[in-house]
Amino acid sequence: MDRPRILLADDHAGFVALVARLVETEFEVVQTFADGQAIVDGARTIAADVLLLDITMPGMSGIEAARQLRNAGSSAKIVFLTVHADQDYLRSALAAGALGYVVKDRLATDLIPALWAAMAGRQFVSPSLASDVDAFDSSGACS
Repeated sequence: MDRPRILLADDHAGFVALVARLVETEFEVVQTFADGQAIVDGARTIAADVLLLDITMPGMSGIEAARQLRNAGSSAKIVFLTVHADQDYLRSALAAGALGYVVKDRLATDLIPALWAAMAGRQFVSPSLASDVDAFDSSGACS
């Protein structure tokens, strides 16, 4: 079976290399990008199963990139990998179509499960924020 294909966007090159090494046994990192606009452009021409996005990047946030890709009809699953352990960012990410939200300090324990959950169409949120998910409906709005 082929490994699922990932496009990865984060503006810290060393961190991108670390993430790529972590996931490469189970996933194929097809290409990496350093900003939101670059992944929007790349995802339109490069087939991927999962988009792994940072939130805070130069030019365009990962959340805006996710919105643009969803509006353009992208069917790739979206997982955010971010330093933002915050309800507002979580809500915005879910509203933009994310299935996964991993806080970077939980990278080693949460990333692989989040990617596989997204591949199965299930939501995964780092446990430190998971209780916050219950407060939001599928549109990302507070219920």
